[in-house]
Parts: sequence; C-alpha cells; structure tokens
Amino acid sequence: MQLSLAIHPVTSIQFGARAGLFGTTLSIQQDELRRLVLEESSFEAVDFELARPGESLRAGPIFDIVEPRAKAPGGSPDWPGILGAPYTAGSGTTHVLEGAAVTAVHEDSPGESRGATGYILEMSGAPALRSHYATLNHLIMVPHSKTGMPVAARQRAYRMAQLKIAVHLARAALNDIPARTFILDATTGTERADLPRVAYVGQIFSRQRKPVQDESILYGADTDGMLPTVLHPNEWLDGALVPSYHASLGGAETYFYQNHPVIMELYRRHQAGEMNFAGSVATIASANNSDRERNTRFAAQLVKWALGADAAVLTKFGGGVPHTDLAETARLLEIMGVKTAVQVTDLARDHRIESALLFNLPEVNAIVCIGGNDTKWNLPQVERVIAADSGMAEVLAGPFEIDSLNVIGVANQQGASRLRSMVY
Repeated sequence: MQLSLAIHPVTSIQFGARAGLFGTTLSIQQDELRRLVLEESSFEAVDFELARPGESLRAGPIFDIVEPRAKAPGGSPDWPGILGAPYTAGSGTTHVLEGAAVTAVHEDSPGESRGATGYILEMSGAPALRSHYATLNHLIMVPHSKTGMPVAARQRAYRMAQLKIAVHLARAALNDIPARTFILDATTGTERADLPRVAYVGQIFSRQRKPVQDESILYGADTDGMLPTVLHPNEWLDGALVPSYHASLGGAETYFYQNHPVIMELYRRHQAGEMNFAGSVATIASANNSDRERNTRFAAQLVKWALGADAAVLTKFGGGVPHTDLAETARLLEIMGVKTAVQVTDLARDHRIESALLFNLPEVNAIVCIGGNDTKWNLPQVERVIAADSGMAEVLAGPFEIDSLNVIGVANQQGASRLRSMVY
C-alpha cells in the first residue's frame, strides 16, 4: 500500500475575502467556515482566531490539534469511519498544508488530572521553545454549543467540525503543484532479505478509563473490547486514528498521529536501506491482570508470527498502568527472540529514581526515557488570550505556574517529546 504526501508549505494564515492557498499564505473566508461548522446542529455559534509563532498569546483549554490534509480522488477517503464509511486509510495522495494547524478549544475546563487550565497552547517564551506546536500557524476554532448538551455530545461535535475544517482548508491545494512529495511504501524485495525486520507496537488507549460511548478512536470505533490488531503504518498517518477524549491520560493529538515520529523514523531507515519496516500493531493498555495477559500475548504473537519481525519499537499511551503492558509485551517478545526498544516517561514528581520505577525486567534493557512531569514554568501575563469564555480567559491571562505536561506538545509520551530525564 503506497501513500504519497504532497507537501504545500504554509508560512502565514490570514482572513480574507477569497479563500485559497496563495503561494505560502493560506487565506480563509470566515463566513464559509462558519456555515460549514453550523451544519452541525450542536452549535449556536462559532468564532475563529489566528495564532502566529512568537506571538504573546495563550489559548486553551485545547481540545485537539489537526494538520489540514485532504485526499486527492482515487485513493482512500478523508477520515474514514468519522466523516464517511470506514474504508481502509493510507493509500493514494494526501495533500498536506505543512506549517498550518486547525486547533479547537474546550468551552470549559476538562478537569481530571490536568487541573483548571487543561492543556494550553503557548506561542512564546520558554515553553514555546519546547513545543513543536509553537512553530505552527494556527486557525483556532472557538465553539459555542447549545445549552445543556452532554459533554460527550459536545466533544463529538468539536471533532466533526474540526476535521471538516481541516479537510476543507487543504482542498485549496488539490490542484496546486506541491513543493515536495514523500512516498511512503514499506514494500520489500528479495534484495533486502538480509536486512532485519522491525515492527512498531503502539498503544492507542488505556482501559484505565472507559471510552465514551460512540467515541471515535480507530476508524470511528471506541476500542471497547478491542484486541491488538495489525495496521499498515500508513493507516496511522492517514486518518485511521484520532486521540481519545480522555486527554488527562497523556495521550496525543491528531496532529501527532498524522506525523507520527516513530513511524516516520522507521520509514526513513527503511528507505535508507538500513532495515525492513515490517508493519505495526495497535493495542490498548489493560484494566486488570487477565486483560493484560491476553493483550500482551496477543500483541507479541502478532509481531512475531504475523509480521515476522526480528525487532520491535514499543510506545505507551499514557499514565502508569500502560507502563506495565508495555514492559510485559517487550518481555514476551524478548523471550520469543524479538529484540525490543521501549519508550517510557519518568512519572516521579519527587526527583527520586525509586518512585519512577514501574518495572524492572532484565529482558527489557533497551529503554529510552522521553521526559517527565517535574518540569515547571512561571508563565507571564500575555497580550492575547483565546478561550471560549471570559472566566477561562482571565485564568489563562497569567501570571501563573504550570507543569510541563499541561503545555501541549511538550511532554508527549509516544515519541514527540522535547524533554528527557537525566540522572546525575
């Protein structure tokens, strides 16, 4: 299965009378987008704001961030299972507005472990240096849903509107010549038979939480009762996956899946002739020991026998329990002769190694630590705040102290973090 990413760089976004991509400037017609969003009966109104790199600006709480992408005719569809039938994603040509993002904010605080502010977007200062999202030009959707709507229904409406906007914007580039094209194809020939086969195992949810009924995570399904499943790497990148509403678990953003750094790095090494990218397995972290035994063994068997891998890279979804599933899957693979490397996050808040230790297995000895949650910043007052209500805007205006995990894009647990833990 071959996927071509047609890249169109975007260096600025502006509101204008004409919509389209003019050179590297994306022009947006607000009334056109407003009509698109208000097709969903869940909304009373919607506002749009722009955020630029380096601007003294803070937005939140962030619901999700999506890169504008649109499928050319003849390939797989846009967001199968959400915007249309659940056909297989990952083939054909996808036009990408690189450097742009469609970002949506919550109307109230998500609470849970992310506190009153939830995840925030910080476009300047020290946190911005550590988040890729601060380098993007954002169109921010500020929704105003109908009074009394259940939280889950409101979140579903956010998702539908955000994905529809992202596709609509990227369609402006369908007839343009891209600046460059990436072809993603993991096909191997007999001349590469001596290269090691490397698989990727990625958690996409944790049963620490119950998915919301009818929540879209994998092809529009909510993962409840899901067993590990083989996915083509292109499916991750091209619309099969979106993150859970349970952001407090330290999951990822849709933008992350669209640009999955682990999958893209494995593709890079495949294309460089260093290895064969054998494929991927999507799994979820377990709720109890019997669930864990079933899922970890199932995942390991898929990697070993369905993908025929010699080695595997494993990442976790978030939280503490997923560490255990990650480690046990790696242990089983090592026993089966498949070499593993795992990515983990230091969960200690007290700077003690002992409290960060969630597994200690001699077989699992290739461990990459990608940051922790003990970094904090004192955020100054900013010139602009984007929020859905005045109370949240007042909270976000600053100054206040914030954990690094609450600045979106800083401490991603699946491979996009710019932090690392060091022991002196």
